[in-house]
Amino acid sequence: MIPSSFRPLAQAVRIPAAIALFAVLGGCSFFGGGPTKPQPAELQPVTALVSARQVWTTRVGQVNFPLETGVSGSTVAVASGDGAVALLDAQTGRDVWRLALNTPLAAGAGNDGKVVAVVTKANEVVALQDGRELWRQKLGAQAFTAPFVAGSRVFVLAADRSVNAFDGQTGRKLWAQQRPNEPLILRQSGVMLAVGDTLVVGLAGRLAGLNPANGSIRWESPIATPRGINDVERLVDLVGRVSRQGDVVCARAFQASVGCVNAARGNLLWTKAANGMQGVDGDDRFVFGTEADGNVIAWRRADGERAWTTERLRYRSLTAPVVVGRSIAVGDFAGYIHLLSREDGSLLNRLPTDGSAIAATPVLVGNTLVAVTHNGGVYGFQPQ
Repeated sequence: MIPSSFRPLAQAVRIPAAIALFAVLGGCSFFGGGPTKPQPAELQPVTALVSARQVWTTRVGQVNFPLETGVSGSTVAVASGDGAVALLDAQTGRDVWRLALNTPLAAGAGNDGKVVAVVTKANEVVALQDGRELWRQKLGAQAFTAPFVAGSRVFVLAADRSVNAFDGQTGRKLWAQQRPNEPLILRQSGVMLAVGDTLVVGLAGRLAGLNPANGSIRWESPIATPRGINDVERLVDLVGRVSRQGDVVCARAFQASVGCVNAARGNLLWTKAANGMQGVDGDDRFVFGTEADGNVIAWRRADGERAWTTERLRYRSLTAPVVVGRSIAVGDFAGYIHLLSREDGSLLNRLPTDGSAIAATPVLVGNTLVAVTHNGGVYGFQPQ
């Protein structure tokens, strides 16, 4: 039976089966060498056309892994590379609880409002609640995607294309689903979310719908198909975050395409070529994304045709966007949060942090925009 709470809802490393994992650092190519890196666009003076103010700040420690900030209700879970994990009240920035695991992290932080889950570099998934460790379990391969916590379960997508489900309170393994390995995958956050009673997971260039009760696959739909003559050219992993509106989930395949799938039926609605490394967000009209060269693009949600493009943030190593009121917010390598118009990409405001790169895609928690920097600063802003 599906739990009722589920419904609402560059460096190479070798692991078994000769899978290589590449680190993706901001907007930089992972090939190294080659032509001189293009210079980032200079920031022009901005007139604040939407109001936004910093309302709190706190610290978590340096972030040197693919952090995802887990949102549930009015709380947000954050973590540092050295294993500090905190559940924060997003309205005030105060700790609900904080715990030092004292072990380096590779992925996190999943959050359902009660349980927070992370993955250590020692290949262990660790579940925390009320500032204490509930359990930890060894994984068969490293994970770079934050665990997904829902329906009293913890789901983990690992680097060997396996999906594992654990009981949220005891850590007992409930099931595992193993898919064929591709030669290369990314050391970057992938895709896991719930749509109705289906667990939707990114497996290589495909979205797959799994039964969360037993891991059986209900459907698969390709966002991108591997092409090219070598393993690097054929790399098409899906990267988080995604944009969901009702049953429709839109996602990005790394440096290949952006596409939308009806997750209730499992059919592909459209896919368009795109050259980005970060995930997407959207509203009922558009899907927004940042390309590898710093262009910000809006695609029409209905058919994938481009609505607008802006080049004002080229080569600034942008995060994925997040929709905030009548703006979209993107972070850059210098610690700025840029608020762009959802209608045409024009600049509406710019918010500074501590000068280090924005380390995770900003998230909206209620009316608070939360951003985490590489140096460990956590900032809460209240935009219009």
